Amino acid sequence: MTRFSVEDAAKLAEASYKSTNIISPKVMKSCPDRDVQAHFLEGDILLLPGSNSVSDYLRFNLRPLRLGHRSLKIDDNGAETGASGTRWHQGFLAYSAVIMHWLTLENARPRFIIGHSLGAAATQILAKSYRVPAIAFAGPRPKFSRNRVMHDRKCLLINRGDDPVPRLPTSFFHLAKVKKIALAQGSHGIAHSMRHYRSIVDTGLSHGLLPSHWAGE
Repeated sequence: MTRFSVEDAAKLAEASYKSTNIISPKVMKSCPDRDVQAHFLEGDILLLPGSNSVSDYLRFNLRPLRLGHRSLKIDDNGAETGASGTRWHQGFLAYSAVIMHWLTLENARPRFIIGHSLGAAATQILAKSYRVPAIAFAGPRPKFSRNRVMHDRKCLLINRGDDPVPRLPTSFFHLAKVKKIALAQGSHGIAHSMRHYRSIVDTGLSHGLLPSHWAGE
């Protein structure tokens, strides 16, 4: 069973926005799709950055994935059924499908997944799809149904109480064990970047609100 340090996962998620910052584990492959960011690291770790700017995220448009000849936005309520029968936000499902197709072409299969923001939405889907543990930060809601499904607790999702992105889309639900951590004093702004999440991880670990390592449930 693969276990991973929550603190190390936060450090990798922060470094993921510039792959040259990732020293160890080493980046073995990066997704060539210019609109989908994904890195495959030593140890079969899949690392998924997202849109670090919340203003960009709220306007996010999956331009290369024009399902039904229309662009998909974060607040779309359209859902689509995946291979397992689970109904997903169709934009997040399409984004995850690009990553899965890339990994299939590379003959690569992750043993652990880490993601932030849009990458955290894909992490929830891919943790179920590959049946592997995962840690995600600032994750929006990818699942259309409230009902539990198989392998829905593989992902540990860490959200800040003062970050609005994990509450979107409002008609969808998370697929993870969610740890929502609120600070006594807010960030005086929208706390969505991994810089903000590094501090909440430190707080959560020091106060026993987060496990030191995660191997899924």
